Amino acid sequence: MSFTQDLAAQTQGLRRQIHEMPFNRELAAGTLPAEVFRGYIIQDAHYLEGFARALALAAAKAPDGQAVAQLAGSATGAVAVERGLHAHYMGLFGVSAEAFAASEVSAACDHYVSFLLRSAALGDFAEAVAALLPCFWIYRDIGREIAGQSGPENPYAAWIATYAGEAFDDSVARMLALVDRIGAAADATTQARMHRAFHRACWHEWRFWDSAYHRELWPEVGRVA
Repeated sequence: MSFTQDLAAQTQGLRRQIHEMPFNRELAAGTLPAEVFRGYIIQDAHYLEGFARALALAAAKAPDGQAVAQLAGSATGAVAVERGLHAHYMGLFGVSAEAFAASEVSAACDHYVSFLLRSAALGDFAEAVAALLPCFWIYRDIGREIAGQSGPENPYAAWIATYAGEAFDDSVARMLALVDRIGAAADATTQARMHRAFHRACWHEWRFWDSAYHRELWPEVGRVA
């Protein structure tokens, strides 16, 4: 069993929950309300900015040129693909650059990005790439699964095609190969940190989808008089 196969086995239940969330079931059926998807795209664009920064921080800690190349290849491909997708839907929903800049980052997005930046800045390279992997892997798997259930008439067909497509799959394959290589060479203590970082990132993925579906920004905790 490879290191990433072990990561998958240890988080199978949580990742299955993500696949079965109302957001993804309704997206597959084409019945997800447009306003929910619009809010999700805005938050995902905010997330991508932080994700790109975390990738850059991780790359600076890469132990060798091969790791730099693998991470850079994954990052360049995935970020470019997702930015193109965001631009498509921002235009479709009439979200201007000014409107996006003025939009509030949700608590779920803020917490996820903070986790990634902290992992990349304060953790070692192994922990950083383990934390970054779920965003690649989960989206690829969900895209593939939904592509097998949905047709071209689905209003979210462009989203589905992006994450089920070859360009994104290539980025994911590079990231999986990198984490497998780093994980196989790591000692038991480092592997445990990688497992923890991967599991927490999977939880943040679940929280992000759930927050988007319920259109949550920040919980109301009362007002100061």
